[in-house]
Amino acid sequence: KMLRRVLCTVLFMGALPSLAEVSQGHISVVLLGATGDLAKKYLWQGLFQLYMDQVSSGHSFTFHGAALTALEPGQRLMFDVLKNLACPPDESPNRCAVLKDQFLKLSQYHQLKTAENYTVLNREIETLLRQEGLKEAGRIFYFSVPPFAYTEIARHINSSCRPPPGAWLRVVLEKPFGHDLESAQQLAAELTSFFREEEMYRVDHYLGKQAVAHILPFRDQNRQFLDPIWNRHHVERVEIVLKETVDAKGRTSFYEQYGVIRDVLQNHLTEALMFLTMELPANVSKAEEVLQCKLQAFQSLRGLEKNSAVLGQYQAYASQVQEELQKAQDYISTTPTFAGVLIHSDSLRWEGVPFLLTSGKALDERVGYVRVLFKNRAYCTQSETLRDGGHSQCKAKQIIFYIGHGALNTPAVLVSRNLFRPVMPEGSWREAAGPSDLHIFGQPLSDYYVYSPVKERDAYSVLISNIYHGRKDFFITTENLLASWGFWTPLLKSISHQPLRLYPGGTENQHLLDFEMVSGEVAFTLAEPVELLNPSRLMPSDYRSIQSKFRQNPLVSAWSEDLISQLASDIEETASRTVARSGQFHLALSGGSSPVVLFQRLARHHYAFPWKHTHIWLVDERCVPLTDTESNFFSLHSHLLQSVRVPYFNVHPMPVHLNQRLCVEEDGGTELYAKEIMALVANASFDLVLLGVGVDGHTASLFPRSENGLEGAQAVVLTESPVKPHQRMSLSLPLINKARQVFVLVLGKGKHDITTLLSRVGREPRKWPISGVSPSSGQLVWYVDYEALLG
Repeated sequence: KMLRRVLCTVLFMGALPSLAEVSQGHISVVLLGATGDLAKKYLWQGLFQLYMDQVSSGHSFTFHGAALTALEPGQRLMFDVLKNLACPPDESPNRCAVLKDQFLKLSQYHQLKTAENYTVLNREIETLLRQEGLKEAGRIFYFSVPPFAYTEIARHINSSCRPPPGAWLRVVLEKPFGHDLESAQQLAAELTSFFREEEMYRVDHYLGKQAVAHILPFRDQNRQFLDPIWNRHHVERVEIVLKETVDAKGRTSFYEQYGVIRDVLQNHLTEALMFLTMELPANVSKAEEVLQCKLQAFQSLRGLEKNSAVLGQYQAYASQVQEELQKAQDYISTTPTFAGVLIHSDSLRWEGVPFLLTSGKALDERVGYVRVLFKNRAYCTQSETLRDGGHSQCKAKQIIFYIGHGALNTPAVLVSRNLFRPVMPEGSWREAAGPSDLHIFGQPLSDYYVYSPVKERDAYSVLISNIYHGRKDFFITTENLLASWGFWTPLLKSISHQPLRLYPGGTENQHLLDFEMVSGEVAFTLAEPVELLNPSRLMPSDYRSIQSKFRQNPLVSAWSEDLISQLASDIEETASRTVARSGQFHLALSGGSSPVVLFQRLARHHYAFPWKHTHIWLVDERCVPLTDTESNFFSLHSHLLQSVRVPYFNVHPMPVHLNQRLCVEEDGGTELYAKEIMALVANASFDLVLLGVGVDGHTASLFPRSENGLEGAQAVVLTESPVKPHQRMSLSLPLINKARQVFVLVLGKGKHDITTLLSRVGREPRKWPISGVSPSSGQLVWYVDYEALLG
């Protein structure tokens, strides 16, 4: 009876207080992928640490290594790893040697390839427990295998290897958990058909890093100091950083699929961000409360856009991909190996505070940290040399959760002495003193209270211990996972073909990857020489000969970014000129996706715009509540109105929602809007109307063969769209043509066909409503980007 002999030996060594305590039950740990790299480097060591920590807990253990490899070679590979398990420095050599010997005896290898193999494993566990007279407490299955294998393994466990009723099951899953929101949803759906949510433990090993794991406890234990200052009024910015000196050599097959954002930012750095931004629950030990607060923090994050990120790729990456993946010499990878992303939360606590998430390969140092930098309002009269160094209110005030490596080379928590002396748990953290000449973020170490762990633990050892204890708050729930992918996927789509800044790697990078925040966006600080990824691609200079007319009207054309910049400037100039002439400016704006970048440009770069004297009108609206994300007004408010100072009474949304119903003709919404226009806009002639063009030639919400709005006396009409939501409200073509100026914005390759068609046809509004736009006493200007114009 092997298990009982092991228990008795451990008892004899004094590791267990009494045999009675063994009665808590038996735990079987099954490590799938037991001979793989992750298992060799971290997981077996973590399981051995668990055994050493819990051998006297009252539970008994067996450890089952499993892989696809046949029994004999697999056994040999696994035990080669087990023989090299290290004893922690704080463990007595004699006790560790005995426990290691017992751990090896309690470990066995299985080939798990077929459904029958899982049935046999289940039978062996049941037989062992019956022979030893032990009750089963639970089973841990650790999936150290690629995600494509998850579903089949899950099916086998569910059908033939579940523990009996009364015993728990914990299934541990390693990232990547999908590639984007859609793939994550698919994988989650497959797994939830086999396991309950409480049975799944998705690992993000950063949650096992001691400095990261201590962020919430630190906030909880220091509420008295942090409550007044942990907010937008006192925090200047937050940096969450993971820098690596190694490159992706040997891992390019993985890296080409994922890149730095999916590999590091979407998971590790986002989890640290949640710990910082979430509201503290009353009890941070309650997993359910912590997870709920994390989800609420996700919901407060402002959506990311293309200009929220700067991206780079180290120069040797392309050749490594070509070599390792047998790609052609002209193959160009658009996978970023460096990213800096600016994130904002719209919560009351954090509104306006920039959160910078940065990670990359082939950088100048290996270091990870979370840095909270506080605003400094002090002015110190005393000269710098005479100030009390650490306590001077003029020195930087910061809290740093130092994840590891770098100058300190150890996990640590640092708090500026001019902030407060933190409360730290005595048993697990101790005050530390470092070299007197060491500087962290420009300040001597003596300027900080510095704390390091009493026992430094590997992240996987911490997480395996949390799995044993059932601490779900240290793992990623399905809701949490999908919220994270929902946040990151739009950015990933928008940057999929964005040019990358090439950098040489290491210290040679110098300032190439420095970036700065400008009007809610990020951009590299230094310009770089323009290098064409595709030398055959035409540049703006090649288009100088393009005609300056389109459909006999002025044409402005450029790359989209320059075009938007020019359009925003032209709108501001028109507004300023009109206000100077008549005291107010009436601007009618279209909905859809094209104007969004224009709205953002106006909000972030045009501080001289005469918003105080501007009236904002809608060209068209979808028949949904104005708070619905499909609403044109909602988009206008999100991207422009909430960022500029337009007087409340100068904003005129379309009345699509009257008497608790949407766009019902009897409610007279169109007549109400027409009357409002007639009352406020002289001669019902808007100073400027901004339009777009659909791929079918529609403009505003005037669609081909529309029954309303293309002619007649009605100023505002209800129309039907061929796509959902079908019902729309729109300014009519005759009203649009009364405007003093009409600007038409056309962006993207998807509009090339309709642009080409419009350049050839005459005025046929029944077929192509945009062709009917021709201001009777005003000017029409076309703003068309190169992709729409030239394809």
